[in-house]
Amino acid sequence: MSIQTYQAIRVRQYGAADELRLGQLQTPVPQAGEVLVRVLAAGVNPVDWKIRAGWFKDFRPLNLPYTPGIDFAGIVEEVGPDVTAFQPGQAVFGQSASGAYAEYALASVDKLALKPQSLSFDEAATIPVGATTAWQGLFDHGGLQSGQSVLVQGAAGGVGLFAVQFARWKGAHVIGTVSTANMDFARLLGVETVVDYTYTAVEDAVQDVDLVLDCVGGESLTHSVRALKQGGTLISIAGQPAEEETKAKGIRAAMMRADATSALLQTFARLVDDGQLKVVVAKTFPLREAKEAHELSEKGHGRGRIVLHVADE
Repeated sequence: MSIQTYQAIRVRQYGAADELRLGQLQTPVPQAGEVLVRVLAAGVNPVDWKIRAGWFKDFRPLNLPYTPGIDFAGIVEEVGPDVTAFQPGQAVFGQSASGAYAEYALASVDKLALKPQSLSFDEAATIPVGATTAWQGLFDHGGLQSGQSVLVQGAAGGVGLFAVQFARWKGAHVIGTVSTANMDFARLLGVETVVDYTYTAVEDAVQDVDLVLDCVGGESLTHSVRALKQGGTLISIAGQPAEEETKAKGIRAAMMRADATSALLQTFARLVDDGQLKVVVAKTFPLREAKEAHELSEKGHGRGRIVLHVADE
């Protein structure tokens, strides 16, 4: 490979978005089971700024400085010595092991798939974390079945928008909470019962729900418990509900972390190209404006996913 160095966003210490700064790194060589990708777009997930702010440093510390970012889409530049599943020149998307806010990134072959043909690189970079979290929350952890009812707390967000579509695809009845500005958007995604949480407590609008996927946390968890049926299931990606609240109704409650796989990413790509799954880009920033992208993400209450456009194809 002729490129010796590349640009990447670096975080030298935990702190505010000001810590996101462009730097130069030596281009790595992919090892066994790895692929080097020329990154064209990187997804900005809420977990990215939470890591940067130091929320997880006590139990998941990083070696500083580090390059942020998980989701990306780009072109395979080089493959490791034993890699046969991918080859240079292929358009791919997935999760990076070295940080996605960069011109180049390493990825394990088991967290990579061919990019959906119908999507741009910016669009494809919105998928991995959000769609994986939604799928595993609904099906692997939540056990959602056709004909059941599911409440998606935060239905317009980067996880919620995928959860709504997967639940409808499965044949479930979908209830979703959103702000006033996102009510029409939620209906377009497939939410059948839309609850504006700024005016209505969800338990006043719906009761006896089979499953809740809570993407909000905080007080939302209490409302989720109240909306569930006796013996229902609450899966959260943003905190654990109080045990006394869940025990009283015999609710199974769990907090989850997503684990992307190549097989799941291939499923998402197929659903996208078949017209069963839509993606939503909220706003795009150039790589040098990662700080502004994080500041927007920290405000919350958006729709879709924020993307860093790293380079043109």
